Amino acid sequence: MKLRLDADACEGHGRCYMLAPEIFDEDERGHCRLRREQVPPDLETQARIGVDSCPEGALALDPD
Repeated sequence: MKLRLDADACEGHGRCYMLAPEIFDEDERGHCRLRREQVPPDLETQARIGVDSCPEGALALDPD
């Protein structure tokens, strides 16, 4: 699976990187930054949790 981030839509709530720190990180303003774009199978659940937690819908998962 591949992650997409719409950085312009991110408001910096931090839910993604608090719930799935293996996948998401924060930048200097507290906005989301992807640790990886390609999600290995063992981290797909964590990626989905982070994506689903974003109130702005700034994150998405695409199948390979």
